[in-house]
Amino acid sequence: MSEVQKQGKTVLVGVSGGIAVFKICSLVSSLKKQGYEVHVLMSEGAQEFVTPLTFQTLSGQKVITDLFDTNYTPEVHHISLARKADAFVIAPATANVIARIANGLADDFLTTTFLAADCPKLIVPAMNTHMLNNPITQDNLAKCRKYGMKVMESSSGYLACGDVGNGRMPEASEIEDAVKEILHTDKYLSGKRVLITAGPTEEAIDPVRYLTNHSTGRMGFALARAARNAGAEVTLVAGHNYLPKVRGVETIDVVSAKDMAEAVLSRKDENDVFILSAAVADYTPAHYVDNKIHKSEGSLTIETQRTTDILAALGQSKKPGQVLIGFSMETDDMVRRTRDKLAKKNCDYIVGNNLKEKGAGFGTDTNRVVIISKEEEKELGLLSKDETAEEILRWCLKEKN
Repeated sequence: MSEVQKQGKTVLVGVSGGIAVFKICSLVSSLKKQGYEVHVLMSEGAQEFVTPLTFQTLSGQKVITDLFDTNYTPEVHHISLARKADAFVIAPATANVIARIANGLADDFLTTTFLAADCPKLIVPAMNTHMLNNPITQDNLAKCRKYGMKVMESSSGYLACGDVGNGRMPEASEIEDAVKEILHTDKYLSGKRVLITAGPTEEAIDPVRYLTNHSTGRMGFALARAARNAGAEVTLVAGHNYLPKVRGVETIDVVSAKDMAEAVLSRKDENDVFILSAAVADYTPAHYVDNKIHKSEGSLTIETQRTTDILAALGQSKKPGQVLIGFSMETDDMVRRTRDKLAKKNCDYIVGNNLKEKGAGFGTDTNRVVIISKEEEKELGLLSKDETAEEILRWCLKEKN
């Protein structure tokens, strides 16, 4: 979602009375910084944990806590907010507020606005394990799902009450990811199965050493989130990385180029779209040594052999209707080299970038790419990796198909 699109979106954040309310401060702050218009609605219990002034400062909007407050505008405010909302999230959602919204109660500003809103809604339960697992609470959550609300799974761990189990509220970054997913109402990849590769491979020399590269997997993970948000069923084949799992995406962890090739090629008939953004090793040691290679005088020579070219293999077996998108990382003559790969590997699109360009390459939050097809080239310019991912998908899979 571009910055312009974000600036046109309004997110309502309903906060009920649970100790986890402090996490929502980070959520509101982050959404506001990204350009969303954020309004916070607080239950009476929530105000015992965090003051309305805190959320007013973070959101830049007055926090209404009283249904009959006449000191704001002459309009019926819960109706006007409900009308402009693009998404409504309740976090933390206590057992009490879940019971009220599941049964259509509207007895304060939060629940009245929630009932009046017809935008996508997200419920984030947070409570004691036994309260969450109580059949009454589970029935109420089932009602919420039945009425079209999204319910985010609670995390497990140590709870404020001292119990250990589920009922812990997810981190603010996870909730933000879920909010962005429900904001993405254009599900143009609905019904499609998309396989994406990400990250580096590691080619073992001995039990201690391996050959690898600087890839972090960020671009591939961004593509997985974007494809999921667009409605696709996504499989992510990922080399070693330190990134959090992408919620709602099947992740297959691999180590070597051989592992990645097997994971991808065994699924070549199951998917509609393949996006190969991983930095796969072109060469692997020809002989693995079972014991550590000890240093000695002089140099060390390691014999290598070619790995499977996954992109070329998919290009050779591509069926009608399947879309193949490759990536090309270069340091010079990027467009020519990338276009050569397009023809040689029978891709529909190749996404090229130059490691030496500022803001592009490994380990950055941004990227600068050129999408190349047989007919044309599309230069995206400097964007965040999330924005780059969205533009790649739209240009290759929506606008061109």
